[in-house]
Amino acid sequence: MAFSRRTIALLSLISLYLFLFVSLQPTSILASKARVLPSNSEKVSLGLYYESLCPYSANFIVNYLVKIFEDDLLSIVDLKLFPWGNAKIRGNSTVVCQHGPYECLLNTVEACAIDAWPELNKHFPFIYCIEALVQERKYLQWETCYEKLGLDPKPVNECYKSEAGKELELQYGAETDALQPPHRYVPWVVVDGQPLYEDYENFLSYICKAYKGPAVPTSCSELSLRNFDVEGAKPGHFVSYKDQEKGLALWARIRSAMASWMSQMNMVALE
Repeated sequence: MAFSRRTIALLSLISLYLFLFVSLQPTSILASKARVLPSNSEKVSLGLYYESLCPYSANFIVNYLVKIFEDDLLSIVDLKLFPWGNAKIRGNSTVVCQHGPYECLLNTVEACAIDAWPELNKHFPFIYCIEALVQERKYLQWETCYEKLGLDPKPVNECYKSEAGKELELQYGAETDALQPPHRYVPWVVVDGQPLYEDYENFLSYICKAYKGPAVPTSCSELSLRNFDVEGAKPGHFVSYKDQEKGLALWARIRSAMASWMSQMNMVALE
């Protein structure tokens, strides 16, 4: 059966559209799913970028983040804290903090605690204690946390009173400033490299969603997982700014190809 030139052009247009949609989409949008975890056996990384006197940061640490210790989620989480937040570096490497000099002091104290006691089960209770006092507006009493937890104050005190503490803070500042996409506010919660934006209080669900290992924690099975919509991403997976750009580029190529073929088809119809 013979086809007209217009029909052939139309069929070619449809074939091109299907080819672009099916063959190019996995390399742009769907590939983002594969990057949730580099290995099924790895823990889910959880990063908290915060500042010590921010009430929202304190609330998140005291009332939300602590839940990974109460349940069995700690077995699948690699938690790292970054006490810097919205601080800025001025001339002569002077650090200026959003909530004043005392916030700079406590940021440094908490940075020194992380350095002095690298184990999460040691430095987190100390930071939790300080942030609980922040919530109670009793942060001037932060040194009482040593006695409450039976900790030796010497390593932290020597650190925050010396250049070592300042160097630690500058390091956290550099790591915070290197975030991609840049942080917009605090607390800034990141799961496996993807920021949770305003949905950070639901971080437990994101952790369970990201975990691909064999030993699923009981608390994850009890959570009602839902589809996610992070910064305009399609529900069901994490998407970074780069992934969004790739997706937009894909559709731009499809539209361009369709416009070109439509033009050719119209020319055929006129012949």
